[in-house]
This record gives sequence, structure tokens and C-alpha cells, in this order.
Amino acid sequence: MDMKWYVLYTRSRCEKKVAVMLTKRDIQNYCPLNRVVRQWSDRRKIVHEPLFSSYVFVKALASDFNTIKQATSDIVNFVYWLGQPAVVRNDEIESIRLFMGEHSNVKLEKITVNVNDRVRVISGPLVNSHGQITEVHNNKVKLHLPSLGYSVVAELNISSVEVVDYPYRAKNTIS
Repeated sequence: MDMKWYVLYTRSRCEKKVAVMLTKRDIQNYCPLNRVVRQWSDRRKIVHEPLFSSYVFVKALASDFNTIKQATSDIVNFVYWLGQPAVVRNDEIESIRLFMGEHSNVKLEKITVNVNDRVRVISGPLVNSHGQITEVHNNKVKLHLPSLGYSVVAELNISSVEVVDYPYRAKNTIS
């Protein structure tokens, strides 16, 4: 059986406590901590805050879910995506670890996908396909995939694509 990284949803502001409890129970976990300088009226201090609010990553087998959820009452549940427990690839966890080791005061930005953005599919049956966004509706995008010489339009979940380059934007000219 293959252990995978899953995402736990925790009670608010309990991420570090959950990580400590999981470690005490010998359950491999990762709670990325952001080094941030906080200013009080009388002093400045470096504090370690969770990068992802209410999330802790745990490496486990699916058969261990009940044991993990019972580790502490501060675990709300596993995060699910399309009816399945959300899985994070090993290389993504390692990328986060490396990045957090080299940088402090990191800020998360949610990216948006716009019409005409060129994207790469990062999950699902069309993984690694490149195309162009033709429509955006709520959490779905329509993607034009020209790779076969045909106009194939696929409707995908917005989280299944990543922007690879920005569309051409004409510069303002004075006539």
C-alpha cells in the first residue's frame, strides 16, 4: 500500500496543536509555518504562523483515517475533492518545504483564470494538455484544446488548470 499526503481541516487557529498531537502519535504530518515579524506597542517579535489557515498535511494510508481523526478533537475532517479525499503530490509538499525554508513573511494569493488565458491542465484525464480558456463560470472553465487539429472544448473544474502565460495585452498607443 502506498502512503499519500492528505489534507486535514482543523478548528480555527489549532493547526500547530494538531501537528504536535499527530507527531506525538507518530503520524507523519506537515504544517508549513510562516516566519512573520509582528509589531506590538513595546516590541517586535518573530512569530511562526501556519501558512494555510485551518489545514495540516498528513502522510498516511486511507485505512488510517479513523485513527487520525481520533488523534484530537481539533481535527474537523479530511478535505474532500469530488467525493474523494484530497491528495497532494509529494513533489508539491517538497516544493512548499523548500520555499518556506528559504523565505519568510510569505503571502498566499489565489489566482484567477480569465478568458483567453493560456493554461495547462494539471489533473484529470487531460493532464498536461495545453489550451486557452474560452469561458469562465463560477468554478468551471471551458478550455479550447487545439492539439489534435480540431477544436475540442472541454469543461473542467477551475482547480484543474494553471495559467502558463498571460494573454497578449496590447499597449496603449496615442494616435
